[in-house]
Formats: sequence, C-alpha cells, structure tokens
Amino acid sequence: MKFHDIERHKQLFILALPMILSNITAPLLGLVDTAVIGHLDYAYYLGGSTVGAMIITFVTWLCGFLRMSTTGLSAQAYGQNNSQLNCLILLRGIIVAFSIGIFVILFQSFYLDLALSLAGGSEQVQFYAREYSAIRVWGLPAALANLVILGWLLGNHKAKIVMWLVIATNLINLLLDLIFVLGFSWQVKGVAWATLLAEYSGLIIGLSLVYVNFKDRFLAAFSSLRQVVNAVIERVALLSYFKLNRDILIRTLCLEICFVFMTFQGARLGDDVVAANAILMNFLLLISFGLDGIANAAEVMVGKAKGEKNQQSMFVNVNVALFWTALFAVAYSLVFYFFGDYFIATISSIPAVVDYAQQHIGWIIALPILACWCYLYDGIYVGLMQANIMRNSMLIATFACFFPVWWLLNDYGNHGLWAAFSVFMLARGVTLAWHYQTNRHRF
Repeated sequence: MKFHDIERHKQLFILALPMILSNITAPLLGLVDTAVIGHLDYAYYLGGSTVGAMIITFVTWLCGFLRMSTTGLSAQAYGQNNSQLNCLILLRGIIVAFSIGIFVILFQSFYLDLALSLAGGSEQVQFYAREYSAIRVWGLPAALANLVILGWLLGNHKAKIVMWLVIATNLINLLLDLIFVLGFSWQVKGVAWATLLAEYSGLIIGLSLVYVNFKDRFLAAFSSLRQVVNAVIERVALLSYFKLNRDILIRTLCLEICFVFMTFQGARLGDDVVAANAILMNFLLLISFGLDGIANAAEVMVGKAKGEKNQQSMFVNVNVALFWTALFAVAYSLVFYFFGDYFIATISSIPAVVDYAQQHIGWIIALPILACWCYLYDGIYVGLMQANIMRNSMLIATFACFFPVWWLLNDYGNHGLWAAFSVFMLARGVTLAWHYQTNRHRF
C-alpha cells in the first residue's frame, strides 16, 4: 500500500470533492450576504451584520464539537460495522444539539447584552448587530442539529448526500436573501430572516434524507422506542460522549476567542475597519472551508482505518491528504494574489472600505500556506478521536502565540491583528504536525 496508489487518491477525492463543493457554498453565501449589504450606502450596515453574525456564529462554532465528534465516532462505528452504535450516535447528538439551542434561546437577553457590550463599535453598528442577532438566535436548535446530521452522514461515507443537503440549504438562503433584502428592502434583518428560515429548511431536508436512506438500519438496530430511549441516555456512554466533547469544546472555545477578538477589535478600530475585515474574513472562510473538504475526507478515512485497526492504511491516508492539502493551498494563494483586489471591489462599493481591505489582502494571500496544515491535522485527530491533543495545541496557539504577538504588534493596528492571527494558525499546524510525527506509531 504505497503513496502513489492511484486508488487511494481516488478514494480521498470521492469523499473530498463533494465536501469541498458543499463546504465552499457556506462562505460563498457569506460573500453574497456581504456583497448585498456591502453595496448599501453606509459601512455600519455591513459592520452591524458582521458583529451580529459573529455573536450567533460564536455559539454554532463553539458547538462544532457536535459535528466533529459525530463524524469521528460514526466513522469508527462504520469501520466496526456496528449499526446500533452508529444510530445511537446520531440520536444522542441531535438531543444534545436541541438542548443547547433551547438553553441559549431561554437566556438570549443576557447573552446578547453581554456580547454587544464586549463588541463595542459605533451606535449604528450596535443597533444593527442587535437587530440581526435577536432574529438569528431562534434558529440555533436547527443550526446545531444540522451539524450533527452533516457529521453523521459524512462519517457514514455519504459525502454526496451531504453536498446536496448543504447546497440546497444555502440556495434557499440565497433566494430568501435576494427577496428580503433587494425585494422587500429589509436590509440587515432581511439577511437574518433568510438565514433563520434556511436553517429550519435544512433541518427538515436533512431529517428526510436520513429517514429515506437509513430507515431500515434504524428498524434493524432497535426493536422498540423504549430500547432507543434507554440506549440514548445510558450513563456510561453519555459520560464518555461528554468527556470527548469537553476537550473539543475547549479547543473550539480558544478558536472562537481569536475569531471574536478579531471582529470586536476591528469594530473598536472603526466602522470602515470592521467592514473591511468582514470581507477579508469571508475570504478566509472560503479558503478554510475548501481545505476542510480534504480534512473531512481525512477524518473519515483515518477514523475507518482506526476502527479496522489498520495502521498502515492510516499512514497512507495521511500522506495522500497532506499532498493534496499543500496543492490546494498554493492554488488558493495564487487566486487571491491575482484576483484579490478585484474580488474586494466586486463585494463593496464604499471607497474607504475597498481601499482598507486592499491594503490587507496580503494576509489572505499568505494564510493558505500558513494555515493549511492546521486544518488537515485537525481532521486527522478528529478521525483518531484524540481530542485532548487538539485541545492542547489550541491552548498553546491561543495563549502562547496569538495574544502575545498581538500585544507586541498592537501599535501596528489592523496589520498587527492579522499578523497575530497568522502566527496563531501556523502554530496550530506546527504543534499538531510535531505530535503526529512523534507519536504516529503509537496510535
């Protein structure tokens, strides 16, 4: 089983290409949102929607453990051919997702007040951020449950179904965006309502796809509803589930702290800065979600190899994924090197915002090369279910790299902020790569 085994490259692409196509629809939709708002008359519309989106995204990204743990656990169950365990992973994840979403809705007043007080920004940015987030918060149960469904389908090697589900959801969002913002002139609240309705539409479609494709598996795994309930709430399994997700939660919290700090610090530097950073962050998300497609494939292939106890297969899978990650990263950098300024001018027509974003496009050109390794190794460690290693890497990158570098370069304003973020992403990849190369024969 060698690196140049063509079948292994094909296997990766069978999983990765649908995930790349589906993943990039999310940041592309974000770019459409940004473009729709970015062509309104004032920068504070874009600034307000960006801050509001970050407040809600903080919760969904913080709960990214729902998708990651579901993918890793279901991939290993798939490798073990354990249908009952596989079904339980989905049911348990959906229950946890709805519980978290309802909890945030119940305490939304406290959460939104705290988040907006920390965000800062002008009075107009604060107003539109509250308007946006007060609508979007009601979609959290659906948004979090969708993470579980996507992760479970991916872990069961249903990448094409994931692709069509994500594309369908984002097309609904895009259509409603155009109707509410351009047709009804609802401005920021139009974008929020479009996303809210798309999230619940995605949940209905996702559950329907699971029912159609896996009904027989669920019926074969369980003989009664009582058996399902008892299995889902089984104490030892729940404790193991929450222990795994605790480490992923800490890891994701550190990542979120850095992203939120970027947004909030940009808001404190001015409306034009936060608006320009919104464009650049959407570019970064486009890059990261595309590279995550390969990482998602690595999650599934590594998790399956671990479930099968096939160490050699794991090594080959990792090497193949590393090769394609590097290739895609170089391609992304070249695209933004040649077309970055054009993309910015297309998204916004506010001269100050366009000029400021173009001054910082160099960071987006460099980041694919600097950050691609952390995306892939995150996927590898999700497949291995070594969440504690991901946690430790993120703690080092956040508190030993991001904040110290920002503090040292604070006098350079927004360039210092992006430099700190670049070092943070590089540190994540370096620490995980070092650990993998040092310990790979022990897995």
